[in-house]
Order: sequence, then C-alpha cells, then structure tokens
Amino acid sequence: MIYAANFKTNHTRKSTREYLTSLQLQLFKKRPEDRIYVFPPLTALDYCDSSSVTIGAQNAYPVEQGAFTGEVGLEQLAEFNIKTILIGHSERREILGEDQAMVAKKFAFFKEQGFEIIYCIGESLEIREQGFDAVMEHLLSQFEGIDTSYEHFMVAYEPIWAIGTGRTASVEEITQTHEALKKVVNRPLLYGGSVKGSNIAEIAAIEHVDGVLVGGASLKTDTFLELVLHDQ
Repeated sequence: MIYAANFKTNHTRKSTREYLTSLQLQLFKKRPEDRIYVFPPLTALDYCDSSSVTIGAQNAYPVEQGAFTGEVGLEQLAEFNIKTILIGHSERREILGEDQAMVAKKFAFFKEQGFEIIYCIGESLEIREQGFDAVMEHLLSQFEGIDTSYEHFMVAYEPIWAIGTGRTASVEEITQTHEALKKVVNRPLLYGGSVKGSNIAEIAAIEHVDGVLVGGASLKTDTFLELVLHDQ
C-alpha cells in the first residue's frame, strides 16, 4: 500500500519537522513493502534523512527558474532534492483555475525531469449524479495531454464531493470507478476523499485500491499512523 499525506496549507517548518521525527519513530512497525509520502507546504520543504519517507511538493511551476512571481520552480525544488510532485489536485483545478492544458504542461515538464508524479483526477457531485457513464467521461477527459505510459507516476482518484466533507464514496462506488480506471490506465491507483482510521481497513481491502491520498487525517502523526498501521 501507498500512504500519501497532503498537508495542503497546514503546518509550519517547525511543526513539519516535529511531525516527521515522530512519524519516523513508528515506521519500523509498518510493512516493509508499504510506501510513505508526505507533501508539506512549500515553506516547509526540507531534506528527509529517512528512506522510509518520501517528501514531495504539492505544486510547482513548470520552469527551472524565471520571472514567475509567487511560484516555485525546479531550481528551488532541487535545493531540497525534491523529485516527487502532486499534479492536478481538484483544489488547484477548481479554486485556482488550472485548466487541463496547464495541468498537462506541468505533467510534461516534470516527466522530462524524471519526477515521480501523483496525478489527481476527480468529479463533482453534479457529475456523479448524472450517472456512471458521465463520471467516466469526465475522469478520462482529465488524461488529455497526459502520457499515461510514463513509468514514474500513479493516479489518485479523489471524488471532489468527498474531499474534506466527511462523506466517503461507498465501497461499491470506489470499486466500480477503480475497476474502470485500471482498464484504461494501468498504474498504481490511490483513493482520496475523507479517508480516516474508521474506514481505512474497508477501503484498503477494495480490489484495485493500491493506496490512499489523505488530507485531514494526515495532519496529526497519530491519525496518519492509524492508517499506515491499520493492519498491524
């Protein structure tokens, strides 16, 4: 299983260091084959001296350096040896206005740099209520311009209506969606959307769920460890 913690706009450099220190003290209990990712805010990016945790960037601009006020480029990520990135998260699409052309541009740039990419897709409640055919049409449109043959990427399916709402997609909804996605993009497939200690065992047991991308439940070490160590 893959466990990815997305801090979003939470934590400071100090609290991130404390979090990682506490996390690493417990990771000897995890299964050796499980992989742990942490995506802190850009101000808290730093080296991580543990082979058990991969630190990634939540976002970056597709340039090495340049005149892009407020953005972070490859040069800044390289200072901290960051080679993993989230691309396409619904909050960047829906709130910050990144269209598919920009998402694909970022994917192509960081693919060329050899980054490991967690690529996010998802649908709104309005689309979900139109039926499964509409859901899949929308999800597959989010692969436009994306090289799905790229070796170093995984897909995170996050229904927008389940992110931060406390509402999790049903086992049937996750099963149906992941099964259909696997037929089209045969990459590791994560589920995200109100994953927590009380539902992780059920979600992890679903066929074609290779891991989880976690927001709220990842912000405290103990609640994230509930997920990572749920089967121990």
